[in-house]
Amino acid sequence: MDTNAPRYPLQISGELAPQLSRGLWLVKWLMAIPHYIVLVFLWLAFAVVSVIAFFAILFTGRYPRGLFEFNVGVLRWSWRVGFYSYSALGTDQYPRFTLKDVPDYPARLHVEYPESLSRGLVLVKWWLLALPHYLIIGVFTGGAFAGYNEVNDGNAWAYGSGLIGLLVLIAGIVLLFAGRYPRGLFDLLLGMNRWVFRVLAYAGLMTDTYPPFRLDMGGTEPPTAPAPDPAPLNPAPVIP
Repeated sequence: MDTNAPRYPLQISGELAPQLSRGLWLVKWLMAIPHYIVLVFLWLAFAVVSVIAFFAILFTGRYPRGLFEFNVGVLRWSWRVGFYSYSALGTDQYPRFTLKDVPDYPARLHVEYPESLSRGLVLVKWWLLALPHYLIIGVFTGGAFAGYNEVNDGNAWAYGSGLIGLLVLIAGIVLLFAGRYPRGLFDLLLGMNRWVFRVLAYAGLMTDTYPPFRLDMGGTEPPTAPAPDPAPLNPAPVIP
């Protein structure tokens, strides 16, 4: 991980619960159905808002603030549900039904609002420039993102699809029999989800900053610079 790299305009975080139920993950698909139903309509609205934003950016160079905040809310809601369910299984705390940020929830998402956006990039970044990333996250999600399955099920990288689904299944099995969640596996899953959401924000016209080809693992965003070295200790004076 390059600690000197600038922080990406989209940041996600996830705090792994110290205690997780061994078997609750087996029925989380059922418990999350109300969220999936709402997310179907939210992702349809996300697509419509993105089309409106496309023309707004093309003619004015700006993403209307209200539309931007709505689409951020859709991403935020999706991340909470994914973190609870089959994108990470990181918490047993049921996600809230809201587009707003929930400070006390263990999964959070933020996107910095751009004061201006390139009128030219809006024509090509969501399909041509993002194509290499689509190929990579297609492996992560089983091609769910490329097919816009989030419109169909409200959770683009659901359990059982792609590498994320496979690793979540492994984490669930370990949790079921050993009662613990392997920390290294959690950090890897967060890195892959972080990559997916960065591409979602870029393809959704929410930033002109190209997503890095970098797997930033861990529950928190990587630091933007290395921690400063401690001040050198002065040697003790020599007493003659």
